[in-house]
Amino acid sequence: MLLFDHISVIAPSLEEGIEHVSSCLGIELINGASHNDMGTHNRHVRLGEDCYLEVIAVDPAAPPPSGRRWFGLDDTEEVRATWEQGLRLRGWVARTHDIDGILNAHGPVLGEKRWLDGHFNFSVPASGKLPMDGTMPSIIDLGGAPPTATNLTDQGMRLKEFVLEHPYPSEIVALNNDIGIVNPPIVIAGKTCRFHAVIETPRGLTTLH
Repeated sequence: MLLFDHISVIAPSLEEGIEHVSSCLGIELINGASHNDMGTHNRHVRLGEDCYLEVIAVDPAAPPPSGRRWFGLDDTEEVRATWEQGLRLRGWVARTHDIDGILNAHGPVLGEKRWLDGHFNFSVPASGKLPMDGTMPSIIDLGGAPPTATNLTDQGMRLKEFVLEHPYPSEIVALNNDIGIVNPPIVIAGKTCRFHAVIETPRGLTTLH
């Protein structure tokens, strides 16, 4: 079984990502971490009991990883171009306790398993890019540890809706159903692939793109 875990803002720099999200939500991003095996760093915002928002970017102070970075972050020109187009919320992650079973069945779509930072497995396509341009989730297996959100400081944010606009919504819904994802994004018709998240904040509802 696959459970919705988190959404990802993919930024050209962590500073730009923090500014975008903090401006939208009206908070300081106080939860952060680094991923040494990927050469990236991030900030987290808890969005509920078991889900959260991640802002992620290449860490310029970290040594380069041995393989391709996740979330397409090696392609700095594409990351910058999509950011300037306003496409900032671009990825999402689903959680499982059986990543081998999931990837044995759906590896060509979701990617290959990588053991990262000594405590979790994550699916990354050989190209390092987002699975199907982000329409499908990356997969995380925490090996029985509780969801990451449970360890984050709660700043009063709650995810109300996570929506994917896509030219062929029925095909994306069918793929989600085939993979067996619980609570995937709401998929609606749109001219391009584009995400938005409706988030409840202490000052009211806001939409993050």
